[in-house]
Amino acid sequence: MSLALDPAAQDLLFREARTANTFTDEPVTDEQVQAIYDLVKYGPTAFNQTPLRITLVRSPEARERLVKHMAEGNQAKTAAAPLVAILSADNEFHEELPALLPHFPQAKDMFFAERPARESAALLNTALQAAYFIVGVRAAGLAAGPMTGLDFAGLQKEFLDDDHTPLMVVNIGKPGEDAWFPRSPRLSYDEVVTTV
Repeated sequence: MSLALDPAAQDLLFREARTANTFTDEPVTDEQVQAIYDLVKYGPTAFNQTPLRITLVRSPEARERLVKHMAEGNQAKTAAAPLVAILSADNEFHEELPALLPHFPQAKDMFFAERPARESAALLNTALQAAYFIVGVRAAGLAAGPMTGLDFAGLQKEFLDDDHTPLMVVNIGKPGEDAWFPRSPRLSYDEVVTTV
């Protein structure tokens, strides 16, 4: 059975897409990032919550502050990427729910009055939104280099506040020379899917 999505788009978004480790110096514009966000903001989340926050690290000073929190193996590529985004979860996302879920505004207090419930929901739904963001970067004809090898506490203190939990850092740009590691294996359909 074929998919509705054109095979070239399937390759761009999934089959041929890889995590980039080097990038050209071609800039990534604010317009490109806005187009990515405007596409991926429609991805489903629980209660239509939108906890993802994106911090674009553009200035040399901010980049230097970020690089020191990256694991040693991620420092050089983060320093050289045309654009770096810090993806974090807003643990106070529930304040927006009355506007985002107008047919059920009481969800804000009914399900998310307590901070632990918000943190759990924010983490799951930010992870969903981060995945959409990575696919959106690919849809823009760019490559993404998502990383979790970093000092999360240091990154939070440096760039965020106590209401925002860092999830990952994503290098973004056109892939450079020798950008790809060899493709790692994936589990087959039969290894993953069970019918009951």
